[in-house]
Amino acid sequence: MTKLALITGSTRGIGFEVARQLAAREHAVIITGRRQDAAEKAARSIAGSTMAHALDTSDAASIRAIAEWIAKEVGQLDVLVNNAAILLDEGESILQTSVETFEATMRTNALGPLLMAQAVAPLLRRSQAARVVNVSSGAGQISSMSGYAPAYSISKATLNAITVMLASAMPFARVNCVDPGWVRTDMGGSHAPRSVQQGADSIVWLATLPDNGPTGGFFHDRKRVAW
Repeated sequence: MTKLALITGSTRGIGFEVARQLAAREHAVIITGRRQDAAEKAARSIAGSTMAHALDTSDAASIRAIAEWIAKEVGQLDVLVNNAAILLDEGESILQTSVETFEATMRTNALGPLLMAQAVAPLLRRSQAARVVNVSSGAGQISSMSGYAPAYSISKATLNAITVMLASAMPFARVNCVDPGWVRTDMGGSHAPRSVQQGADSIVWLATLPDNGPTGGFFHDRKRVAW
């Protein structure tokens, strides 16, 4: 039976590459972005079974809407990749980062993935091989955290904690988070050392884990790393 994967923030960059690779592995994929036309354009450019749906992960109503749409159209979900994120405070000190920046960043990067998991948990429960992958960052690794982009870094550390909690609450799924590394995307910039293919590799690996695969872990290059 074809597995269905939903990738947030998948109209470009790492999310698009994850969708492309999962489609190549014969998953049906749901491409999402804030604009329906952008999602549809991205879906058309991927070979395989694709669908497109607008999704704003900072908006609880938008999250509920896509969960209801999947429930009505398909009835279950096999893979959730929480990839959508924003970076608003690169180069800022935590002493200067505004409340508005913190709130917007936490809403998209941490609360959004949590609300996504809550919304689609009943659909994932119906799967025989449910997988949740939260795309985190080395910036959220507390053991090596510096002063870089404080709101972004704290949001990713929070996402890591959410991953541990979700893994405990969802024994029917393999739930993990991953640092894709510094990747050449609109967010990462043109000087980043990694391609989107390299950035997507561990995400796709976690999305296609065997049933005895790990859960509740933080990974980089397919290896468990310290929190």
